[in-house]
Amino acid sequence: MIDYEVLKVIWWLLVGVLLLGFAVMDGHDMGVGTLLPFVGRNDDERRVVINTVGPHWDGNQVWFITAGGAIFAAWPLVYAAAFSGFYFAMLAVLWALFFRPVGFDYRSKMPSPTWRKAWDWGIFTGSMVPALVFGVAFGNVIQGVPFHFDEIMMTYYTGSFWALFNPFALVCGVVSLSMLVAHGANYLAIRTEGPIFERVRKASLGAMSITLIGFAIGGVMVAKMPGYVITSPVEPGAALNVLAKTVTQQPGAWLANYKAMPLTMLIPAIGFIGGLISLIAIARRNGTAAFIGSVLTELGVIFTAGISIFPFVLPSSSVPNSSLTVWDCVSSHRTLGIMFWVALIMTPIIIAYTSWAYRVMRGKVTVEHIRANDRGSY
Repeated sequence: MIDYEVLKVIWWLLVGVLLLGFAVMDGHDMGVGTLLPFVGRNDDERRVVINTVGPHWDGNQVWFITAGGAIFAAWPLVYAAAFSGFYFAMLAVLWALFFRPVGFDYRSKMPSPTWRKAWDWGIFTGSMVPALVFGVAFGNVIQGVPFHFDEIMMTYYTGSFWALFNPFALVCGVVSLSMLVAHGANYLAIRTEGPIFERVRKASLGAMSITLIGFAIGGVMVAKMPGYVITSPVEPGAALNVLAKTVTQQPGAWLANYKAMPLTMLIPAIGFIGGLISLIAIARRNGTAAFIGSVLTELGVIFTAGISIFPFVLPSSSVPNSSLTVWDCVSSHRTLGIMFWVALIMTPIIIAYTSWAYRVMRGKVTVEHIRANDRGSY
């Protein structure tokens, strides 16, 4: 069996890959849903926008469910502490997500303009709120979450819901939202034409510009905020004991990994390069290249956050010694080993059937197509 220490790092990478998969696949659905009321000026155009993601949006939820399940199985303490601290934020996401399946399925069941417009805004809400809240959550994780464990490992959260919406977290929320909007616009640029294409082209240019500016501002803020450092000896392969370590806050600690391993600077660079590729490509009306660029931006943004706080997964701002790290928040050696082989088998299968589905249903969605298939389209 693979060494316990190695498995811990592998699962840190796998969770990152799953989050990236969620951002790429479900992220463009959310971006499209957020743009729906703005790039479609009449009912036919909005049906075109919906039908670009209609065949795939529910299948893409697999990445969301898998990422959440992986965190629960691989990092149970993170799952418990995070869902305690972010309880009301997660409920807001859940309530917003209720609008997506109902909106997609029922929007076009009645010809009433009021009915359809209401569901358009429901799809918008179900897409925009999660995209924003997930970024806000990441921002709070980087700053540290006010939680701690007692001697019997009971979790206590001492923060409040409104405290989550602090300046740095809001910057992260804007980056997350604008990044997914740009990604969704780039996807629409591949699948649409005419007036809709021109609108999504402008949306992509604006959203990606905001993403890059926000990413840069967030980097400056991270450089100035105190990070967390383990000051006691670390035994990555030892038995789990969350409270056995000593953690302190130090200015600029979140930049330590980049100083120790200069090659990691390539990760944030990929985020900026991907954004520039997206801007140049969409300006030249190349939706496919723009989509690839926004995927690179998502990769850069997500893994920049992960590398910055590594080995921490969920730092504690109230009792730093309760911080959860890659080394002490994980499941047993056997559990990680079994899950590794399951992930190794299932992830390529998911990628394969998803790629096949997108290939089969590729091509432009037009107003003429919607009118000719009125009853068979969303």
